[in-house]
Amino acid sequence: MPKYHNYRKALQHPIFSIIAEAADELQVEAYVIGGFVRDHLLERGEPKDIDIVAVGSGMDLAAKVSEKLQHKPKVQYFKNFGTAMLRAYDMEIEFVGARKESYREDSRKPVVEDGTLQDDQNRRDFTINALALRLNENGFGDLLDPFDGYHDLQKKIIKTPLDPDITYSDDPLRMYRAIRFASQLNFRIEAASLKSIKENCNRIKIISKERIVDELNKILLSPKPSKGFALLYKTGLLKKILPELTALEGIDEVEGQTHKDNFWHTLEVVDNISQETDDLWLRWAALLHDIGKAPTKKFHKKIGWTFHGHEFVGAKMVFKLFKRIRLPLNEKMKFVQKMVLLSSRPIAIADDSVTDSAVRRLIFDAGDHIDHLMILCEADITTKNPKRFKKYHQNFQVVREKIQEVEERDHVRNFQPPVSGEEIMETFGIKPGREVGQIKAAIKEAILEGDIPNEYEAARNFMLKKGELLGLTVD
Repeated sequence: MPKYHNYRKALQHPIFSIIAEAADELQVEAYVIGGFVRDHLLERGEPKDIDIVAVGSGMDLAAKVSEKLQHKPKVQYFKNFGTAMLRAYDMEIEFVGARKESYREDSRKPVVEDGTLQDDQNRRDFTINALALRLNENGFGDLLDPFDGYHDLQKKIIKTPLDPDITYSDDPLRMYRAIRFASQLNFRIEAASLKSIKENCNRIKIISKERIVDELNKILLSPKPSKGFALLYKTGLLKKILPELTALEGIDEVEGQTHKDNFWHTLEVVDNISQETDDLWLRWAALLHDIGKAPTKKFHKKIGWTFHGHEFVGAKMVFKLFKRIRLPLNEKMKFVQKMVLLSSRPIAIADDSVTDSAVRRLIFDAGDHIDHLMILCEADITTKNPKRFKKYHQNFQVVREKIQEVEERDHVRNFQPPVSGEEIMETFGIKPGREVGQIKAAIKEAILEGDIPNEYEAARNFMLKKGELLGLTVD
């Protein structure tokens, strides 16, 4: 990061001069603090939100700023927290009065009192988030950096302003935030701070699952998620939220036969897929694709270690895991389940002897997500042997070509039966019931097996023959 001299440069956006004018009219000190300052110094792009601290009433300052803005945005007040928020220039701007906090042992909700800017900086989670730029005309752009956070930015260090035991015990979510920032920014957590996270990890139990998952998602969306998940594992935090994942760690040996460490393999897969996609749920699928291996692991003298049915078991585990940690139980969960369930299927069709039927069934089962599945399967190649690496990727290229060829000819992606249930009932003069389902299922199987083409006339003729076998007559 280049040495930075002109802090006024960070405040060129017109919103800052408006806030400065409002603060001076109210005769309160105002500062922009936290993520905006940090990210500007790191040159991380345009901000989406700004945090403003007023030494006085943040709510009054928000109201005055709204008056001065041309579109007079509505101010949302959160009186219980002494904060206010408005939207301007496609940004969320939050205003808070400077405060000091104290905590009880059994809660992360602080007792809040009015305080000075120093008090407010003391309560910040990390030195790099305690940087503040003055907005008042007198001293506009001055950097207030009591904990040398600028130096920590340069050295790429995550460090707490105060004793880390106090910082993490007061608000244990900060342990996840420390790891999240280390993962997002590729920073190092200071040794004393890392030691404190290990010692305080049991305090995480007072934090809601929703807030923890929010941090997990941000770690998973970081450029190299393995950095964050390795830190979660080493500090003991991962076992408390995702024991299904940590259960994969370790290598067992029986009669000289071992298996790979599926935990560290999983982290490699997540890193691989993160180079190809920013899709959060596909990254979740990569993280969970092998969780069924721990409960299905068995040793057989003749064949060694096996994990039979781990995809099926893993897919079932996805629902329980999502429900427990408060992830959405909607189409996103079903997508992850599908990816886990099908994760071993594509490689099975790389063989030259595989029939078109097997390819059609894979396309049918994956539907619109066949491309996502291929990305996951290719990310699953973690061998360090160059020849094997090349061979496996060539195999998947063969799979892609087979999928394209069969799909262009048979059109089974998002398959809809050429003959509808209504037509079956009308043809045979029957009501909804078992026979309708049997005929529809038989048509689907005939198309997937390649017995008939995926065309209306062929399907209708097949329907008539199947109906005859069931003792039905054309009405």
